[in-house]
Amino acid sequence: MRPPAPPAAAGKAEVRRLSNAERSAYFARREAAKVLRVVLQGDARRRAVGSVKSLVYSPSVRNKRATLALVCQTLKHLPIIKKILEDADIVNSKWKRKEDLLFIVTYDVLFGQAKQSTGDAEKFIIHNKIKLQSALERLLLTKKVNGVDELTSLYQTGDAPKPRYVRVNTLKLDIGSAMLELEKLTKVQKDGLLPDLLILPAGTDLHDHPLVLNGSVFLQGKASCMVAAALCPEPGWVVLDACSAPGNKTVHLAALMRDKGKIIACELNKQRVHRLEDTIRLSGASNIHVVHGDFLNLTPSVHPYNKVRAILLDPSCSGSGTSAERLDHLLPSYTTGLAADGTEIARLSKLAAFQKKALSHALTFPAVERVVYSTCSIHQIENEDVVQSILPLAASHGFRLAAPLPQWTRRGLPVFEGAEKLLRTDPVEDKEGFFIALFVKEHVDRNRGIPSAFPAQKSKRKVAGSTKKRLVTGTRLSRLLFYPSGLQTKTT
Repeated sequence: MRPPAPPAAAGKAEVRRLSNAERSAYFARREAAKVLRVVLQGDARRRAVGSVKSLVYSPSVRNKRATLALVCQTLKHLPIIKKILEDADIVNSKWKRKEDLLFIVTYDVLFGQAKQSTGDAEKFIIHNKIKLQSALERLLLTKKVNGVDELTSLYQTGDAPKPRYVRVNTLKLDIGSAMLELEKLTKVQKDGLLPDLLILPAGTDLHDHPLVLNGSVFLQGKASCMVAAALCPEPGWVVLDACSAPGNKTVHLAALMRDKGKIIACELNKQRVHRLEDTIRLSGASNIHVVHGDFLNLTPSVHPYNKVRAILLDPSCSGSGTSAERLDHLLPSYTTGLAADGTEIARLSKLAAFQKKALSHALTFPAVERVVYSTCSIHQIENEDVVQSILPLAASHGFRLAAPLPQWTRRGLPVFEGAEKLLRTDPVEDKEGFFIALFVKEHVDRNRGIPSAFPAQKSKRKVAGSTKKRLVTGTRLSRLLFYPSGLQTKTT
């Protein structure tokens, strides 16, 4: 008589007996658990490796659509899941070590599609399903709501839909051909500001589209695309991308330079270096050299850094301008209101200190002519305050502020004279909040489509409201934490 199969072998045999759909769901739950673990660990430390979407759409995740749905829905229901698991009192030390998988399976069994008991986690939750349902019913009564939808709304804030932006990778495909191919799927129009950017209806899913998979187009937001366009490097230049990963802006620079010259892509985080290298391979760019190291440790006077003509500095920031796009509103730190506590205030101050240090370093490269400083933050402390603090140093190196993308009407908060040259996007109107500052060396400004910001004498034009009576006085924390929409310059 044949002996019974060991548990591990028996489990594999069970998976093999599943239908294709059931097997796909089984593995999607495991992939979702891995993503969820990274997301929750990064959120707890306030040092995210990447956004929810970027982690799901990494090459290592096979079933991207199902994984994204599981991660997002589990995060959406996470306060409820944690509460009912605690109240049901079923989680032992074994499952505490695998709580990310337990969260995913609990969601899928109670609120999703899981029906099969294949897998230890599935068997455990299905075995305790009655206890969990009882705990859920008690929670509904305690919160005085009629159903799960009402219960989740107590913990949630939503995000507004925005168009699907697609940047054409002109290293592989021309814009006309990209439009013809995408028009087979949906309505497509050109963006009025950036010639290589296309606009598709909100909710258009292109993640499995051949043009995306082969790197002919990149799913990249408009504000993100504006950063490389603001730097506007010339083909043949040596360009430095100081904080490069995940690499979308880096490969956009390569396309703008027509793959000529050289781009030095610097990234400190080893895990993010791998993501950067994947992005470069996908783009087909051949002029990018990756440096795994700290931008602040680069010696500007040493070759090849003494040949750098333009620097893109997009340093670590709060990410407050892309919280909806990143799905940050689903994270525990967001839904529990920790985004405005003392820890967050300290984090913003620490980020701003690093940003000032990085921008100061960028301005010391001897051959550099153009420096773009950008963030995906709405906070003045990371944006206008950083730039204003650097202006004396910039002037000592021959730099002044210039106005990037002059057609764009939304500009910096009027907190100092010259702030109208800064660029902002609005998180409500534009669906994401970015900030861009362009420094150009005075004696080499070639009027390359950007109005000169360097008159021979100091301009007498004043910011609306007079610089003597500043619209923002000091840097009180209440003004730094939130987007002061009342201080925006008017647009036409």
